[in-house]
Amino acid sequence: MNLKPLSDRVVIKHLEAEEKTQSGIILTGTAKEKPQEAVVVAVGPGGVVDGQKVEMQVKVGDKVIYSKYAGTEVTLDKEEYVIVRQGDILAIVE
Repeated sequence: MNLKPLSDRVVIKHLEAEEKTQSGIILTGTAKEKPQEAVVVAVGPGGVVDGQKVEMQVKVGDKVIYSKYAGTEVTLDKEEYVIVRQGDILAIVE
């Protein structure tokens, strides 16, 4: 089953959270912060949102940073994804 986002929405998948801090402290599952870095899995077609034409600036495979509390988390085929609006994506990591 595939996710096909509508309008200016983007489906992203979290990258794995760091297992230890820079100083070498190993983090347990509950101490890890939810990562804000993800990879784009699917991109909607864009279109008109709130009367403004929206062109999609991200593409499948882009590594992005997005707003901390943005999006809707979904699970499909035991994989976890987040669906966000393109405006919730803050940057593309190059």
